[in-house]
Amino acid sequence: MPISADQKQALDSQAVNNFREYLQIPSVQPNINYDACVKFLQSQATGLGLPIEVVSVVEGKPIVIITWTGANPALPSILLNSHMDVVPVFEDKWTYKPFSAHIDEKGNIYARGAQDMKCVGIQYLEAIRRLKQNGIKLKRTLHVSFVPDEEIGGVDGMKKFVHTEDFKKLRVGFALDEGMASPTNIFPLFYAERNIWHLIIHCPGTPGHGSLLLPNTAGEKVSYILNKFFEFRKEQVDILKGNSELTVGDVTTVNLTQLEGGVQSNVVPPELIITIDCRIAPTVDNKKWEAQVYQWCKEAGNDVWIEWEQKEPQIPPTKLDNTNPFWLAFKKSADELDLKLKAQIFPGGTDCRFIREVGIPAIGFSPMNNTPVLLHDHDEYLNKDVFLRGIEIYEEILKAVANVDDRTG
Repeated sequence: MPISADQKQALDSQAVNNFREYLQIPSVQPNINYDACVKFLQSQATGLGLPIEVVSVVEGKPIVIITWTGANPALPSILLNSHMDVVPVFEDKWTYKPFSAHIDEKGNIYARGAQDMKCVGIQYLEAIRRLKQNGIKLKRTLHVSFVPDEEIGGVDGMKKFVHTEDFKKLRVGFALDEGMASPTNIFPLFYAERNIWHLIIHCPGTPGHGSLLLPNTAGEKVSYILNKFFEFRKEQVDILKGNSELTVGDVTTVNLTQLEGGVQSNVVPPELIITIDCRIAPTVDNKKWEAQVYQWCKEAGNDVWIEWEQKEPQIPPTKLDNTNPFWLAFKKSADELDLKLKAQIFPGGTDCRFIREVGIPAIGFSPMNNTPVLLHDHDEYLNKDVFLRGIEIYEEILKAVANVDDRTG
């Protein structure tokens, strides 16, 4: 039996209140105490009448799982993932206190995490609340996971969790995770991610007095290597400019993020160190790209070497075709809702990459269109009506993907 207008109003009010309460927990990197998040989620599970489990892979970094068992729990389950942590803030740059969850006269809710991604975690739960209240039973079990440390690479969160027995016993067949806001009416949908390499390139050289023209200096090596990276960077910029259908996820980005070394202004240093942030497009042959980087270092001069701070493997994209029944169900639901989707490669890194790495198809999707992209920015906000519309979207999507028939036979 459909809920009444009064019931819907009460549910909307409850959803907004829960969203704001979650946003008011300052789970900001670094060195987070997740106890308040866990306590909040325990209260949510109690209100939904659902079991909750808190898994500890790394001490002090809990993974929270709220489960709604399906009518056929033998089928592979659906994982609805979000992360509890948020990035730091510069409070003096904010119009309102960044953990106040202030609502202005336009209905914009301001808080760190409003877009990235506490909204999605609450939208999952509120969609389940409405489905349960409508008496709907899904075939497949839903596991709603809340993980730590995504904003610092997920090393002690999802990266380790997917290799545990606790994860394997969830028997996940398909996963949803975060996407991004869109300033247009189109919803971005992410089926792949670029793999991340962080290269710390050490350039030793001849030290000496700054008035001399010494051979084989560290600065010359740095100059050569940076010129090669920036020439490549310009090529990627030109590719993007030349094709309006492409997004930044379709190209390989390289950026100088740190430059270290030197002792004083009149001393040629014995070593300079550069750090390069590299995000590699799925179409790039990693072995050839690595060989190219090493060749540049060799050409720069003797003894240049690379310290790998991060060197992720290339992970196959999630297929968006007839071989993926969960995608077909997702797409059919989106079409019925008249959602305009644009499938693309995520420009950054999310926990989806760890889920895909263990062979589980995963899609990144946050139902936030006609919304400026403000993740990690000052004055991050999400409009109340966009947030509530997202709950309605998830209601339909969850019904679709969690009712996919068993195809194992």
